[in-house]
Amino acid sequence: MDSSHMDHYSDEDVEIFDYAYRCYPVSSVHKSSLKNGNRIIMPPSALNRLVSLRIEYPMLFEVRNPFVGRVSHCGVLEFIADERKVYMPNWMMENLRVKEGDIVTLRSTSLAKGTFVKLQPHTKDFLDISNSKAVLETSLRHYSCLTTGDTIMIAYNNKNYFIDVVETKPFHAVSIIDTDCEVDFAQPLDYKEPERNMEHPEVDDDLATKIAGTISPFTGSGRRLDGKPSTQENESKSCNSTPSNSASSCRTSGKLVVGSDANASNIQKTPPKVEEPKFQAFTGKSYSLRN
Repeated sequence: MDSSHMDHYSDEDVEIFDYAYRCYPVSSVHKSSLKNGNRIIMPPSALNRLVSLRIEYPMLFEVRNPFVGRVSHCGVLEFIADERKVYMPNWMMENLRVKEGDIVTLRSTSLAKGTFVKLQPHTKDFLDISNSKAVLETSLRHYSCLTTGDTIMIAYNNKNYFIDVVETKPFHAVSIIDTDCEVDFAQPLDYKEPERNMEHPEVDDDLATKIAGTISPFTGSGRRLDGKPSTQENESKSCNSTPSNSASSCRTSGKLVVGSDANASNIQKTPPKVEEPKFQAFTGKSYSLRN
């Protein structure tokens, strides 16, 4: 497209603004704060033409790379650019697959207010942000609209998070200015299903709890043949007998843990139980059948 046509205004387009400009990143005009969002900088002549056309507010545009057919949408923040130029965030240029100095076309448009947006973070660490909802709400204030298929950027704590716009309703491109919009998240692109360990099959939690509450094998105290208690054996069993014991004192085993830390602390603080007289075999006395 010949750059000599960039400032040509057709009398036939009385209601539509449709012009071509050379595109440059906002960093080239020292407007790094504009890297967040999708509002661009246009030349003053564009404002004059938009006013004469009585374009409705907010002013929204379809921005297109005419050579590869990539299309997105944006708003405008200022009209201070050099003539025949527009400045936009780097991530928008990447979406449109344009380089510095390439030509883009801008066409005025009207978008319905969004009611639903589905987003997909590139990395799961975005969802780990403690106040991710507030961060998202604050960041989206810098956006005039969202387009299905775009990859937007959100900056937080000196880190850039890239998020795909998977779906928008009611249309593929929507305005998000002064609107209540429901937001849903798809699983991050780097999410991986946890691998199942075939050597240790999973145990149903409810079943394990029932077993722990009903079965207590070998709860009695051990005795040696000479009648003395076997302390070493009891200590060994405390770590290997019942599921509840394994939960409190064998947590490093990597197996299924039943119970909570609170229960474990209570168990450890319980005073030793005084043994009641029970049946004892081989106590050391013998009697003759003749007595």
